[in-house]
Amino acid sequence: MITDRNGMIQLEADADLPVSELMENAGAALADAIRNEIDDHSLNILILAGSGNNGGDGSVICRLLKEYKCRIVLIDGRPKTEAAQLAYRKVPRSRRLSLKYIEEAVQSADVIIDAVYGFSYHGDLKPEIRKIFSLVNRSDARVFSADINSGAESDSGYFDRDAIISDITFALDCYKPFHMMRKEHRLFRKAVLLPLNLPHARGTLYREMDEETFFAKFPKKSETAYKGTYGKTLLVGGCGGMAGALCLNILGAKTVGAPYIEAALPEYIYPIAAVQHMTAVFRPFGHNTAEPVVLDAVRQARATAFGSGAVWMDRKQECMDLILQNSRGPVVLDAEALRMLVHNTYLLRFVKCPVILTPHIGEFAALLNRPVETVMKRKLELAKSFAAENKVTLVLKGPNTICVSPAGEVYINQSGNQALAQAGSGDVLTGIMAAILTMNPDVFDAVCMAVWIHGYIAELGMQDYSAQTFRLESFPDIMNRLFMKHGY
Repeated sequence: MITDRNGMIQLEADADLPVSELMENAGAALADAIRNEIDDHSLNILILAGSGNNGGDGSVICRLLKEYKCRIVLIDGRPKTEAAQLAYRKVPRSRRLSLKYIEEAVQSADVIIDAVYGFSYHGDLKPEIRKIFSLVNRSDARVFSADINSGAESDSGYFDRDAIISDITFALDCYKPFHMMRKEHRLFRKAVLLPLNLPHARGTLYREMDEETFFAKFPKKSETAYKGTYGKTLLVGGCGGMAGALCLNILGAKTVGAPYIEAALPEYIYPIAAVQHMTAVFRPFGHNTAEPVVLDAVRQARATAFGSGAVWMDRKQECMDLILQNSRGPVVLDAEALRMLVHNTYLLRFVKCPVILTPHIGEFAALLNRPVETVMKRKLELAKSFAAENKVTLVLKGPNTICVSPAGEVYINQSGNQALAQAGSGDVLTGIMAAILTMNPDVFDAVCMAVWIHGYIAELGMQDYSAQTFRLESFPDIMNRLFMKHGY
Protein backbone atom coordinates (compact mmCIF):
# COMPACT_ATOMS: atom_id res chain seq x y z
CA MET A 1 0.00 0.00 0.00
CA ILE A 2 1.10 3.56 -0.73
CA THR A 3 -0.02 6.53 1.31
CA ASP A 4 1.09 10.06 2.11
CA ARG A 5 1.74 11.98 5.32
CA ASN A 6 -1.92 12.58 6.07
CA GLY A 7 -2.71 8.96 5.33
CA MET A 8 -0.06 7.75 7.78
CA ILE A 9 -1.35 10.08 10.48
CA GLN A 10 -4.83 8.63 9.94
CA LEU A 11 -3.52 5.05 9.99
CA GLU A 12 -1.76 5.67 13.29
CA ALA A 13 -4.91 7.24 14.72
CA ASP A 14 -7.02 4.27 13.55
CA ALA A 15 -4.61 1.90 15.31
CA ASP A 16 -5.68 3.49 18.62
CA LEU A 17 -2.33 2.75 20.22
CA PRO A 18 -0.18 5.03 22.41
CA VAL A 19 2.55 6.82 20.46
CA SER A 20 5.14 5.14 22.67
CA GLU A 21 3.84 1.70 21.63
CA LEU A 22 3.86 2.65 17.93
CA MET A 23 7.44 3.82 18.41
CA GLU A 24 8.45 0.56 20.07
CA ASN A 25 6.89 -1.44 17.23
CA ALA A 26 8.64 0.64 14.55
CA GLY A 27 11.99 0.52 16.37
CA ALA A 28 11.75 -3.24 16.87
CA ALA A 29 10.95 -3.83 13.19
CA LEU A 30 13.88 -1.62 12.16
CA ALA A 31 16.27 -3.32 14.59
CA ASP A 32 15.34 -6.78 13.25
CA ALA A 33 15.75 -5.62 9.66
CA ILE A 34 19.18 -4.16 10.40
CA ARG A 35 20.24 -7.38 12.12
CA ASN A 36 19.39 -9.23 8.93
CA GLU A 37 21.67 -6.89 6.98
CA ILE A 38 24.74 -6.93 9.28
CA ASP A 39 25.95 -10.00 11.17
CA ASP A 40 29.36 -8.71 12.29
CA HIS A 41 28.96 -7.59 15.91
CA SER A 42 32.34 -5.85 15.88
CA LEU A 43 31.15 -3.14 13.49
CA ASN A 44 30.73 0.40 14.82
CA ILE A 45 27.11 1.51 14.44
CA LEU A 46 26.22 5.19 14.69
CA ILE A 47 22.59 6.29 14.94
CA LEU A 48 21.77 9.88 13.97
CA ALA A 49 18.58 10.87 15.81
CA GLY A 50 16.32 13.86 15.35
CA SER A 51 14.16 15.56 17.94
CA GLY A 52 10.85 14.09 16.76
CA ASN A 53 9.31 10.65 16.74
CA ASN A 54 11.69 9.44 14.04
CA GLY A 55 14.50 10.15 16.47
CA GLY A 56 12.52 8.17 19.04
CA ASP A 57 12.57 5.21 16.65
CA GLY A 58 16.35 5.61 16.58
CA SER A 59 16.50 5.45 20.38
CA VAL A 60 14.53 2.20 20.37
CA ILE A 61 16.88 0.76 17.73
CA CYS A 62 19.91 1.72 19.82
CA ARG A 63 18.48 0.07 22.94
CA LEU A 64 17.51 -3.14 21.13
CA LEU A 65 20.80 -3.60 19.24
CA LYS A 66 22.48 -4.37 22.54
CA GLU A 67 24.73 -7.07 21.04
CA TYR A 68 26.36 -4.50 18.72
CA LYS A 69 28.79 -1.64 19.29
CA CYS A 70 26.09 0.96 18.85
CA ARG A 71 25.91 4.64 19.83
CA ILE A 72 23.31 7.35 19.30
CA VAL A 73 23.76 11.08 18.87
CA LEU A 74 21.09 13.77 18.93
CA ILE A 75 21.90 16.09 16.04
CA ASP A 76 18.84 18.37 16.12
CA GLY A 77 18.36 19.14 19.79
CA ARG A 78 16.74 17.24 22.64
CA PRO A 79 13.66 15.09 21.99
CA LYS A 80 10.55 17.26 21.75
CA THR A 81 7.74 14.73 22.01
CA GLU A 82 6.92 12.83 25.19
CA ALA A 83 7.29 9.46 23.49
CA ALA A 84 10.69 10.39 22.01
CA GLN A 85 11.88 11.66 25.41
CA LEU A 86 10.85 8.38 27.05
CA ALA A 87 12.59 6.31 24.38
CA TYR A 88 15.82 8.29 24.73
CA ARG A 89 15.82 7.97 28.54
CA LYS A 90 15.78 4.18 28.14
CA VAL A 91 19.03 4.23 26.13
CA PRO A 92 22.01 3.39 28.39
CA ARG A 93 24.17 6.46 29.02
CA SER A 94 27.21 4.58 27.75
CA ARG A 95 25.57 4.52 24.32
CA ARG A 96 24.78 8.23 24.15
CA LEU A 97 27.32 10.28 22.22
CA SER A 98 27.92 14.02 22.55
CA LEU A 99 27.34 16.06 19.41
CA LYS A 100 30.78 17.61 19.71
CA TYR A 101 32.31 14.27 18.65
CA ILE A 102 30.08 13.89 15.60
CA GLU A 103 32.73 14.37 12.91
CA GLU A 104 35.03 11.73 14.38
CA ALA A 105 32.08 9.38 14.98
CA VAL A 106 30.91 9.60 11.38
CA GLN A 107 34.39 9.00 10.04
CA SER A 108 34.91 5.92 12.24
CA ALA A 109 31.43 4.40 11.75
CA ASP A 110 31.00 1.22 9.74
CA VAL A 111 27.23 1.55 9.73
CA ILE A 112 25.16 4.73 10.02
CA ILE A 113 21.44 4.65 10.78
CA ASP A 114 19.54 7.73 9.68
CA ALA A 115 16.66 8.41 12.10
CA VAL A 116 16.63 12.20 11.95
CA TYR A 117 13.52 13.27 10.01
CA GLY A 118 10.40 11.30 9.10
CA PHE A 119 7.32 11.86 6.95
CA SER A 120 6.55 15.23 8.59
CA TYR A 121 9.80 16.87 7.42
CA HIS A 122 9.28 19.91 5.20
CA GLY A 123 11.71 22.55 3.98
CA ASP A 124 15.45 23.10 3.73
CA LEU A 125 18.16 21.76 6.01
CA LYS A 126 19.75 23.90 8.69
CA PRO A 127 23.42 24.70 7.93
CA GLU A 128 24.71 22.64 10.88
CA ILE A 129 22.59 19.63 9.85
CA ARG A 130 23.62 20.03 6.23
CA LYS A 131 27.28 19.80 7.29
CA ILE A 132 26.67 16.52 9.15
CA PHE A 133 24.71 15.01 6.27
CA SER A 134 27.48 15.98 3.88
CA LEU A 135 29.95 14.12 6.11
CA VAL A 136 27.71 11.04 6.05
CA ASN A 137 27.43 11.11 2.26
CA ARG A 138 31.21 11.32 1.91
CA SER A 139 31.87 8.50 4.38
CA ASP A 140 32.52 4.86 3.54
CA ALA A 141 29.89 3.64 6.00
CA ARG A 142 26.93 1.54 5.02
CA VAL A 143 23.83 3.69 5.53
CA PHE A 144 20.26 2.72 6.47
CA SER A 145 17.42 5.23 6.62
CA ALA A 146 14.32 4.85 8.79
CA ASP A 147 11.20 5.43 6.66
CA ILE A 148 12.26 8.59 4.76
CA ASN A 149 15.80 9.66 3.92
CA SER A 150 16.40 12.74 6.05
CA GLY A 151 16.35 15.89 3.97
CA ALA A 152 13.64 14.58 1.63
CA GLU A 153 9.93 15.26 1.85
CA SER A 154 7.45 12.42 1.94
CA ASP A 155 4.86 13.73 -0.50
CA SER A 156 6.04 16.56 -2.76
CA GLY A 157 9.04 15.11 -4.57
CA TYR A 158 11.34 17.75 -3.01
CA PHE A 159 14.69 16.81 -1.52
CA ASP A 160 17.57 18.91 -0.28
CA ARG A 161 20.82 18.66 -2.24
CA ASP A 162 22.51 17.30 0.92
CA ALA A 163 19.78 14.83 1.89
CA ILE A 164 21.18 11.58 3.25
CA ILE A 165 21.90 8.91 0.64
CA SER A 166 21.30 5.38 1.90
CA ASP A 167 22.00 1.85 0.79
CA ILE A 168 18.61 0.73 2.08
CA THR A 169 15.61 2.77 3.19
CA PHE A 170 13.13 0.88 5.34
CA ALA A 171 9.58 2.06 4.61
CA LEU A 172 7.45 1.78 7.74
CA ASP A 173 4.08 0.06 7.24
CA CYS A 174 3.39 1.71 3.85
CA TYR A 175 5.37 3.05 0.96
CA LYS A 176 5.23 6.83 0.69
CA PRO A 177 5.30 8.85 -2.55
CA PHE A 178 9.00 9.47 -1.82
CA HIS A 179 9.77 5.75 -2.13
CA MET A 180 8.00 5.54 -5.49
CA MET A 181 10.09 8.38 -6.96
CA ARG A 182 13.51 6.74 -6.56
CA LYS A 183 14.51 7.32 -10.18
CA GLU A 184 13.93 11.04 -9.66
CA HIS A 185 15.99 11.53 -6.49
CA ARG A 186 18.21 8.39 -6.35
CA LEU A 187 18.61 8.76 -2.57
CA PHE A 188 18.54 5.03 -1.87
CA ARG A 189 19.68 1.88 -3.63
CA LYS A 190 16.53 0.01 -2.64
CA ALA A 191 13.50 0.40 -0.40
CA VAL A 192 12.33 -2.42 1.86
CA LEU A 193 8.82 -2.42 3.31
CA LEU A 194 8.51 -3.25 7.02
CA PRO A 195 4.89 -4.13 7.94
CA LEU A 196 3.72 -2.73 11.28
CA ASN A 197 0.26 -4.33 11.09
CA LEU A 198 -1.59 -1.02 11.21
CA PRO A 199 -5.23 -1.19 10.00
CA HIS A 200 -5.63 -0.37 6.29
CA ALA A 201 -9.43 -0.37 6.14
CA ARG A 202 -9.72 3.17 4.72
CA GLY A 203 -7.84 2.46 1.51
CA THR A 204 -5.78 5.07 -0.33
CA LEU A 205 -5.83 7.43 -3.31
CA TYR A 206 -2.53 6.00 -4.52
CA ARG A 207 -2.76 3.35 -7.28
CA GLU A 208 -0.37 0.50 -8.04
CA MET A 209 0.13 -1.41 -11.27
CA ASP A 210 1.89 -4.62 -12.26
CA GLU A 211 1.47 -7.37 -14.85
CA GLU A 212 -1.28 -9.16 -12.95
CA THR A 213 -3.25 -5.95 -12.36
CA PHE A 214 -2.84 -4.84 -15.97
CA PHE A 215 -4.26 -8.02 -17.45
CA ALA A 216 -7.04 -8.16 -14.87
CA LYS A 217 -8.23 -4.82 -16.27
CA PHE A 218 -7.46 -5.37 -19.97
CA PRO A 219 -10.51 -6.65 -21.93
CA LYS A 220 -10.18 -9.95 -23.74
CA LYS A 221 -11.87 -10.33 -27.11
CA SER A 222 -14.95 -12.51 -26.96
CA GLU A 223 -15.85 -15.06 -29.63
CA THR A 224 -18.58 -12.70 -30.87
CA ALA A 225 -16.32 -9.62 -31.08
CA TYR A 226 -16.03 -7.63 -34.29
CA LYS A 227 -13.97 -4.63 -35.33
CA GLY A 228 -16.46 -2.16 -33.88
CA THR A 229 -16.93 -3.87 -30.50
CA TYR A 230 -14.88 -1.28 -28.64
CA GLY A 231 -15.43 1.62 -31.03
CA LYS A 232 -12.93 3.66 -32.98
CA THR A 233 -9.60 5.08 -31.83
CA LEU A 234 -8.92 8.42 -33.53
CA LEU A 235 -5.40 9.83 -33.90
CA VAL A 236 -5.01 13.37 -35.25
CA GLY A 237 -1.59 14.86 -35.96
CA GLY A 238 1.44 14.95 -38.19
CA CYS A 239 2.79 17.56 -40.59
CA GLY A 240 5.57 18.02 -43.10
CA GLY A 241 8.81 16.75 -41.59
CA MET A 242 6.99 15.06 -38.69
CA ALA A 243 4.88 12.36 -40.31
CA GLY A 244 6.73 9.85 -38.15
CA ALA A 245 5.05 11.12 -34.97
CA LEU A 246 1.60 10.16 -36.22
CA CYS A 247 2.96 6.86 -37.53
CA LEU A 248 4.25 6.13 -34.01
CA ASN A 249 0.81 6.99 -32.60
CA ILE A 250 -0.60 4.30 -34.87
CA LEU A 251 2.17 1.90 -33.87
CA GLY A 252 1.28 2.45 -30.21
CA ALA A 253 -2.42 1.80 -30.82
CA LYS A 254 -1.54 -1.37 -32.76
CA THR A 255 0.72 -2.50 -29.93
CA VAL A 256 -2.23 -3.07 -27.59
CA GLY A 257 -4.48 -4.36 -30.34
CA ALA A 258 -6.84 -1.47 -31.02
CA PRO A 259 -9.25 -3.11 -33.48
CA TYR A 260 -10.36 0.03 -35.37
CA ILE A 261 -7.85 2.85 -35.80
CA GLU A 262 -8.61 6.04 -37.70
CA ALA A 263 -5.98 8.68 -38.45
CA ALA A 264 -6.81 12.23 -39.53
CA LEU A 265 -3.77 13.93 -41.04
CA PRO A 266 -2.67 16.56 -43.57
CA GLU A 267 -3.23 15.15 -47.03
CA TYR A 268 0.36 15.75 -48.14
CA ILE A 269 1.73 13.27 -45.57
CA TYR A 270 -0.96 10.68 -46.21
CA PRO A 271 1.20 8.63 -48.64
CA ILE A 272 3.97 8.36 -46.03
CA ALA A 273 1.65 7.09 -43.30
CA ALA A 274 -0.29 4.78 -45.63
CA VAL A 275 2.91 3.03 -46.68
CA GLN A 276 3.79 2.41 -43.04
CA HIS A 277 0.37 1.19 -41.84
CA MET A 278 -2.04 -0.78 -44.00
CA THR A 279 -4.81 -1.43 -41.48
CA ALA A 280 -5.51 2.10 -40.25
CA VAL A 281 -8.36 4.02 -41.86
CA PHE A 282 -6.98 7.37 -43.02
CA ARG A 283 -8.85 10.66 -43.22
CA PRO A 284 -6.62 13.09 -45.13
CA PHE A 285 -7.59 16.77 -45.08
CA GLY A 286 -6.49 20.02 -46.66
CA HIS A 287 -6.84 23.67 -45.68
CA ASN A 288 -10.50 23.83 -46.69
CA THR A 289 -11.50 20.33 -45.60
CA ALA A 290 -9.94 20.12 -42.12
CA GLU A 291 -13.14 21.09 -40.30
CA PRO A 292 -15.59 18.63 -41.90
CA VAL A 293 -13.10 15.74 -41.90
CA VAL A 294 -12.01 16.12 -38.28
CA LEU A 295 -15.53 16.88 -37.04
CA ASP A 296 -16.99 13.76 -38.64
CA ALA A 297 -14.15 11.59 -37.34
CA VAL A 298 -14.23 12.86 -33.76
CA ARG A 299 -17.99 12.41 -33.47
CA GLN A 300 -17.56 8.72 -34.31
CA ALA A 301 -14.55 8.06 -32.08
CA ARG A 302 -14.66 6.52 -28.63
CA ALA A 303 -11.28 8.07 -27.73
CA THR A 304 -9.13 10.66 -29.52
CA ALA A 305 -5.51 11.78 -29.36
CA PHE A 306 -4.29 15.06 -30.82
CA GLY A 307 -1.00 16.91 -31.11
CA SER A 308 1.78 14.47 -31.97
CA GLY A 309 3.86 15.93 -34.81
CA ALA A 310 1.38 18.77 -35.37
CA VAL A 311 3.93 21.60 -35.17
CA TRP A 312 3.27 22.93 -38.70
CA MET A 313 -0.15 21.36 -39.20
CA ASP A 314 -2.48 23.67 -41.10
CA ARG A 315 -5.63 24.65 -39.15
CA LYS A 316 -4.32 23.02 -35.97
CA GLN A 317 -6.10 25.44 -33.63
CA GLU A 318 -9.42 24.79 -35.33
CA CYS A 319 -8.76 21.05 -35.16
CA MET A 320 -8.08 21.13 -31.43
CA ASP A 321 -11.17 23.26 -30.76
CA LEU A 322 -13.34 20.89 -32.79
CA ILE A 323 -11.99 17.88 -30.93
CA LEU A 324 -12.45 19.37 -27.47
CA GLN A 325 -15.94 20.68 -28.15
CA ASN A 326 -17.33 17.67 -30.00
CA SER A 327 -15.66 14.57 -28.57
CA ARG A 328 -17.96 11.99 -27.01
CA GLY A 329 -15.10 10.25 -25.25
CA PRO A 330 -11.77 11.05 -23.61
CA VAL A 331 -9.20 13.19 -25.43
CA VAL A 332 -5.42 12.88 -25.05
CA LEU A 333 -3.53 16.12 -25.74
CA ASP A 334 0.18 15.69 -26.43
CA ALA A 335 3.16 17.58 -27.81
CA GLU A 336 2.02 20.52 -29.97
CA ALA A 337 -1.42 20.52 -28.33
CA LEU A 338 0.26 21.22 -24.99
CA ARG A 339 2.22 24.11 -26.47
CA MET A 340 -1.04 25.52 -27.83
CA LEU A 341 -2.44 25.48 -24.27
CA VAL A 342 0.36 27.63 -22.83
CA HIS A 343 -1.33 30.81 -21.51
CA ASN A 344 -4.62 29.29 -22.71
CA THR A 345 -5.43 26.69 -20.05
CA TYR A 346 -8.70 28.56 -19.42
CA LEU A 347 -10.00 26.67 -22.48
CA LEU A 348 -10.08 23.49 -20.41
CA ARG A 349 -12.86 24.92 -18.25
CA PHE A 350 -15.30 24.82 -21.16
CA VAL A 351 -14.65 21.22 -22.15
CA LYS A 352 -17.19 18.54 -21.25
CA CYS A 353 -15.25 15.41 -22.24
CA PRO A 354 -12.46 13.89 -20.09
CA VAL A 355 -9.11 15.43 -21.03
CA ILE A 356 -5.70 13.86 -20.49
CA LEU A 357 -2.56 16.02 -20.77
CA THR A 358 0.82 14.30 -21.24
CA PRO A 359 3.59 16.89 -20.67
CA HIS A 360 7.21 16.30 -19.81
CA ILE A 361 8.65 18.55 -17.10
CA GLY A 362 9.53 21.39 -19.49
CA GLU A 363 6.06 21.41 -21.04
CA PHE A 364 4.45 21.30 -17.60
CA ALA A 365 6.57 24.23 -16.41
CA ALA A 366 5.42 26.18 -19.47
CA LEU A 367 1.78 25.41 -18.68
CA LEU A 368 2.32 26.68 -15.14
CA ASN A 369 4.43 29.65 -16.34
CA ARG A 370 7.09 28.76 -13.77
CA PRO A 371 10.80 27.92 -14.04
CA VAL A 372 11.58 24.24 -14.53
CA GLU A 373 13.76 24.27 -11.39
CA THR A 374 10.82 25.43 -9.30
CA VAL A 375 8.49 22.80 -10.70
CA MET A 376 11.05 20.03 -10.15
CA LYS A 377 11.10 20.81 -6.43
CA ARG A 378 7.35 20.45 -5.98
CA LYS A 379 6.35 18.36 -8.99
CA LEU A 380 3.89 16.02 -7.26
CA GLU A 381 1.98 18.67 -5.34
CA LEU A 382 1.91 20.96 -8.39
CA ALA A 383 0.63 18.10 -10.54
CA LYS A 384 -2.17 17.40 -8.06
CA SER A 385 -3.23 21.03 -7.82
CA PHE A 386 -3.11 21.52 -11.61
CA ALA A 387 -5.24 18.43 -12.26
CA ALA A 388 -7.81 19.51 -9.68
CA GLU A 389 -8.00 23.14 -10.79
CA ASN A 390 -8.30 22.34 -14.49
CA LYS A 391 -10.36 19.15 -14.11
CA VAL A 392 -7.96 17.11 -16.22
CA THR A 393 -5.98 13.91 -15.83
CA LEU A 394 -2.32 14.86 -15.85
CA VAL A 395 0.43 12.49 -17.02
CA LEU A 396 3.70 14.15 -16.03
CA LYS A 397 6.31 12.18 -17.94
CA GLY A 398 9.71 11.48 -16.42
CA PRO A 399 11.87 8.68 -14.95
CA ASN A 400 8.94 7.99 -12.60
CA THR A 401 5.95 9.22 -14.60
CA ILE A 402 3.25 10.70 -12.35
CA CYS A 403 -0.44 10.31 -13.21
CA VAL A 404 -2.99 12.41 -11.30
CA SER A 405 -6.77 12.43 -11.73
CA PRO A 406 -9.02 15.47 -11.16
CA ALA A 407 -10.25 13.72 -7.98
CA GLY A 408 -6.73 13.49 -6.56
CA GLU A 409 -5.96 9.85 -7.36
CA VAL A 410 -2.24 9.33 -7.92
CA TYR A 411 -0.19 6.72 -9.73
CA ILE A 412 3.62 6.93 -9.69
CA ASN A 413 4.95 4.61 -12.38
CA GLN A 414 7.70 2.12 -11.56
CA SER A 415 8.21 0.54 -14.99
CA GLY A 416 10.49 1.68 -17.78
CA ASN A 417 14.15 2.44 -18.31
CA GLN A 418 16.54 4.65 -20.23
CA ALA A 419 15.70 2.87 -23.50
CA LEU A 420 12.68 5.20 -23.69
CA ALA A 421 14.91 8.28 -23.65
CA GLN A 422 14.60 8.78 -27.39
CA ALA A 423 12.52 10.81 -29.79
CA GLY A 424 9.21 9.15 -30.53
CA SER A 425 8.70 7.14 -27.35
CA GLY A 426 6.13 9.68 -26.13
CA ASP A 427 4.26 9.36 -29.45
CA VAL A 428 4.05 5.60 -28.94
CA LEU A 429 2.68 6.18 -25.42
CA THR A 430 0.02 8.54 -26.79
CA GLY A 431 -1.15 5.85 -29.23
CA ILE A 432 -1.19 3.18 -26.53
CA MET A 433 -3.14 5.47 -24.22
CA ALA A 434 -5.76 6.40 -26.81
CA ALA A 435 -6.24 2.72 -27.66
CA ILE A 436 -6.67 1.57 -24.05
CA LEU A 437 -9.03 4.50 -23.40
CA THR A 438 -11.10 3.15 -26.28
CA MET A 439 -11.29 -0.29 -24.68
CA ASN A 440 -11.49 0.57 -20.97
CA PRO A 441 -14.18 3.05 -19.88
CA ASP A 442 -12.43 3.91 -16.61
CA VAL A 443 -10.28 6.87 -17.66
CA PHE A 444 -7.77 6.81 -14.80
CA ASP A 445 -7.41 3.02 -14.96
CA ALA A 446 -6.74 3.24 -18.68
CA VAL A 447 -4.17 6.01 -18.27
CA CYS A 448 -2.28 4.12 -15.55
CA MET A 449 -2.35 0.94 -17.62
CA ALA A 450 -0.96 2.75 -20.66
CA VAL A 451 1.89 4.35 -18.73
CA TRP A 452 2.81 1.08 -17.05
CA ILE A 453 2.73 -1.13 -20.15
CA HIS A 454 4.73 1.44 -22.13
CA GLY A 455 7.54 1.17 -19.58
CA TYR A 456 7.19 -2.57 -19.07
CA ILE A 457 7.59 -3.28 -22.78
CA ALA A 458 10.85 -1.29 -22.67
CA GLU A 459 12.03 -3.47 -19.77
CA LEU A 460 11.20 -6.67 -21.64
CA GLY A 461 12.90 -5.25 -24.72
CA MET A 462 16.23 -5.35 -22.92
CA GLN A 463 16.22 -9.12 -23.52
CA ASP A 464 16.81 -8.43 -27.22
CA TYR A 465 18.16 -4.88 -27.44
CA SER A 466 20.53 -2.60 -25.61
CA ALA A 467 19.21 0.61 -24.08
CA GLN A 468 21.24 2.43 -26.70
CA THR A 469 19.69 0.75 -29.74
CA PHE A 470 16.19 -0.18 -28.51
CA ARG A 471 13.79 -0.08 -31.47
CA LEU A 472 10.38 1.48 -30.92
CA GLU A 473 9.21 -0.60 -33.87
CA SER A 474 9.62 -3.68 -31.66
CA PHE A 475 6.73 -2.68 -29.36
CA PRO A 476 4.03 -4.79 -31.11
CA ASP A 477 6.17 -7.95 -31.17
CA ILE A 478 7.09 -7.66 -27.49
CA MET A 479 3.46 -7.01 -26.54
CA ASN A 480 2.37 -9.96 -28.67
CA ARG A 481 4.51 -12.27 -26.52
CA LEU A 482 2.81 -10.87 -23.41
CA PHE A 483 -0.65 -11.35 -24.90
CA MET A 484 0.17 -14.96 -25.75
CA LYS A 485 1.51 -15.56 -22.24
CA HIS A 486 -1.81 -14.43 -20.79
CA GLY A 487 -4.01 -16.26 -23.27
CA TYR A 488 -5.17 -13.29 -25.35
